[in-house]
Amino acid sequence: MKSKLNFIDLFAGAGGLSEGFVQAGFNPVAHVEVDKAACFTLKTRQAFYWLKENNKIDLYKSYLMGEINRAEFYNYIPEEIIDSIINIEITKDSIDSIFEKIDLLKNDRSIDIIIGGPPCQAYSVIGRARGIPNSDPRNYLYEHYAKFLEYYQPKYFVFENVTGLLSAKDSSGQLYLRSMLNLFDKIGYSVEYKVLSAEDYGILQRRKRIILIGKKGKATNFYPNLEPVSQKYLVADLLQDLPKIKAGEGSWLPCKLAEQSSPWLAETNIKTQLPVTWHQARPHTLQDLNIYKIAVELWNKDQSRLDYSKLPHHLRTHKDIKSFTDRFKVIASDHPYTHTLVAHISKDGHHYIHPDIEQNRSITPREAARIQTFPDDYFFESASGKPSRTMAFKQIGNAVPVRLAYLIATKLNSQI
Repeated sequence: MKSKLNFIDLFAGAGGLSEGFVQAGFNPVAHVEVDKAACFTLKTRQAFYWLKENNKIDLYKSYLMGEINRAEFYNYIPEEIIDSIINIEITKDSIDSIFEKIDLLKNDRSIDIIIGGPPCQAYSVIGRARGIPNSDPRNYLYEHYAKFLEYYQPKYFVFENVTGLLSAKDSSGQLYLRSMLNLFDKIGYSVEYKVLSAEDYGILQRRKRIILIGKKGKATNFYPNLEPVSQKYLVADLLQDLPKIKAGEGSWLPCKLAEQSSPWLAETNIKTQLPVTWHQARPHTLQDLNIYKIAVELWNKDQSRLDYSKLPHHLRTHKDIKSFTDRFKVIASDHPYTHTLVAHISKDGHHYIHPDIEQNRSITPREAARIQTFPDDYFFESASGKPSRTMAFKQIGNAVPVRLAYLIATKLNSQI
């Protein structure tokens, strides 16, 4: 039997990329992430896997049910599991201490692959439009990524980012992507890249990302061949078994699912026998609820989107009615994919309105997590230990779809 391949996840976020690799049979040695809330999410997920492997999953169930708090829960988990999540910003000054921590965690094991994608705001078209300067250190985090490659010499690496990376340039006019490729080549890695669209692979979300895959040494034609899936499901399949709730209803605590659920949930490893948390809807103002109804009615009538400038005057709060006129958008339940989920969902839910006019609300963190193909037993933490819907939304919106990561990892597992 093939032994598990070891990986490090850099800029790990809430673990969408990592979860896909674990599901595909890889072993995480360490996760490095600056956001404290996301680190607790990663700790809880690693605790889940340890409990599952040691036939103690009832303890995780007790935690999801709110029967024990986080500190009590972590007391049952070996220190090395919790300590494998490194909550440090990756900088020139911190990198040596991160190496030291990972070296202790890995012992004499080799690192077979490094995964992760630096924060994308600096490369995104929106980020550039907002005037993120070329001097922003986030533009050059790939240089730190390269230091990890030099130090650990993995056989492969997977580097994920927004498609804006294809056109983003530094102050001299050089493409950042070209600089990356030159650097990776210089340290001994061949790199191939593709833009992958999540909706092509059985994910009910339109989401394009550039995925760079590097292989140690001189090589060509090593990019895994992901075969597109003929989509037979609709976005409604991820919504149908969750309880019907209105704005302000629901809880971070477990909800009761309908007995009938879509096969899509099982096929994508979302369905679970454990409690399903975070089906908690935001409260909304009466004005927003009135706008939501109009948006859903328009969509149900002829699948047209609400134009903000066409709203009745008494429902408009923004003076600017010429830009971002699609600020209120309904989840397309009768389509094979919905529009891209982004971290802005942590600010408000206007771009992610539930299609059921009777529920009249924006989507919940659990619905968002399903769009990103997180398993239903994935719990999203806060920094404080007090559940935070806002923090859950932010982590989910920033993530890589788990299913896409799983498909990439499965192919790589057979190559390494």
